Amino acid sequence: MVAFLTQNFVPVMFAGLLLFLLSGFPVAFALAATGLSFGFLGMELGLFPDTLFQALPLRVFGIMQNETLLAIPFFTLMGIILERSGMAEDLLETVGQVFGPVRGGLAVAVILVGALLAATTGVVAAAVISMGLISLPIMLRYGYNRTIATGTITASGTLAQAIPPSLVLIVLADQLGRSVGDMYAGALLPAMLLVGSYLLFIVAVAVLRPSWVPPLPPQARIYTEVDGRSGHRSLFVLLLIAAVAGWAWAQNHDALMQAWTGREGPSPGDERVIFSIAIASFVALGLAIINRVSRLGLLSRLAERVTFVLIPPLILIFLVLGTIFLGLATPTEGGAMGAVGALIMAAARRCLSFGLLKQALENATKLSIFVLFILIGSTVFSFTFNAADGHIWVEHLFDKLPGGALGFLIFVNLLVFILGMFIDFFEIAFIVIPLLAPVAEKMGIDLIWFGVILAMNLQTSFLTPPFGFALFYLRSVAAREDYTDKVTGQRIPAVTTAQIYKGSIAFIILQLIMVAVVIAFPGLVTDSVGKKVQVDDAAVMQQLDQLSGDGEASPWGEEEPPAEGEDAQPPADGAAEEPPAQEGGEIDPVKALEEAAKQGKQ
Repeated sequence: MVAFLTQNFVPVMFAGLLLFLLSGFPVAFALAATGLSFGFLGMELGLFPDTLFQALPLRVFGIMQNETLLAIPFFTLMGIILERSGMAEDLLETVGQVFGPVRGGLAVAVILVGALLAATTGVVAAAVISMGLISLPIMLRYGYNRTIATGTITASGTLAQAIPPSLVLIVLADQLGRSVGDMYAGALLPAMLLVGSYLLFIVAVAVLRPSWVPPLPPQARIYTEVDGRSGHRSLFVLLLIAAVAGWAWAQNHDALMQAWTGREGPSPGDERVIFSIAIASFVALGLAIINRVSRLGLLSRLAERVTFVLIPPLILIFLVLGTIFLGLATPTEGGAMGAVGALIMAAARRCLSFGLLKQALENATKLSIFVLFILIGSTVFSFTFNAADGHIWVEHLFDKLPGGALGFLIFVNLLVFILGMFIDFFEIAFIVIPLLAPVAEKMGIDLIWFGVILAMNLQTSFLTPPFGFALFYLRSVAAREDYTDKVTGQRIPAVTTAQIYKGSIAFIILQLIMVAVVIAFPGLVTDSVGKKVQVDDAAVMQQLDQLSGDGEASPWGEEEPPAEGEDAQPPADGAAEEPPAQEGGEIDPVKALEEAAKQGKQ
């Protein structure tokens, strides 16, 4: 028995964790209990020294001092305050009035509002419940197909996992050892493409099955003019003026940034988009304020309503993401500014109260404690796991996979997709990702790209039966019994659980297609992340020899310069730090070599 445990310690440890999880024991304590019990067992077997856990307290204190994780309570607080202040209701009502007159307009409104809520609140439960309470009865009232209605609501709510500032991206960045800002920048374009795929799906349904997504009848449109006009023309003109202002900014963005910050070279595309949207938003808001104060009557009721409801969240998005992408604020600081902005917005709407603030703080604290306990438990588990060379065992599991890095990515995504059917995304991130990240890095896979792929895959965990949380959230607010509609007086049948589950299938397929697209085109992620300058150590040494060719001693003495993987080893992602540049943008080889030496000594 002792010989069996010694030779199969890591697989038996995994089996012990599985038994703990299947018993219903809380995940955080199951991880810690497995790590501690097998750690002591390993000491008894002579696999580990008696001093194995002496460094564990320092690891735990290190977790508590991790400033990156402070972004989680800040963004949670921001989301809860915005959700409780009624922003979701106003957005759904207003955007529904804009798109309602066309087929599929309500579904389009739900997707757009879901994306906006994801970028401001970042809370799946809040988004799904809000849209389920407000939009689902309206969709059922006017004859929407039930699977389309339920699927659109649940899928739009899960966008909070893919669109920055997503809590999933924060956790993945922490576990992968990468910058949260880089993870946000890399995820932005794939997330927008996912929103676009949802919209294209609704357009296809409206063309192929128009009876499934009927338009709002004229009597359901509440923001009409006195003469009966809808007000869409005025809204279109306002949006056109704002779009022209945003386009004009985009054309001059690089020159303005270079003049203000002294930056050389073009600006990142995501930065340009964020700034252009912000300028367009400020122009539209300014025109609406001038129109209301002066009472000129140039804008329709619909145009004013859209501006005053839609623009503040867009400005908040710029406040959070714009400062992060520009490097003016860390994600933690951006989350703090977002929380302050949410408090200001709630106060401006006269919805901020002591009860609301207390509830938001309590919920943010609970989620933060939940995350930290799982992280501490996973740290204890990985402490013993790595001491037993478990990471080498995991690497050997993927040695025989065909296809190299592509085969590894396909297998990992299948594994994460299946695990997402049964366990929470936080648990997957803290248990599975630390085991897979070293293997991915050794295969030369960019970890930002890897993290974005997994984040989009983890999004499906909210929709996949049997434990899709978004499905449960909608089930909790959807009608369980037949009811009489208060507006039309018609009898509306209850929404069944089968209809909710069936509605998620098409959107799960769309999400998996987007995962495949991101795998096939890594540039969608990597092109949005600032690339570091690659330094060839041999070329640097050659230039250094030329500079010191008059017989001066080499800075390394008589010894050979460090070989790759020794003192001058580049960072783990394979890219050396960007060396200081001389005037004109040329790289100083002496300074580059000094920086490489400093990196090796750290």
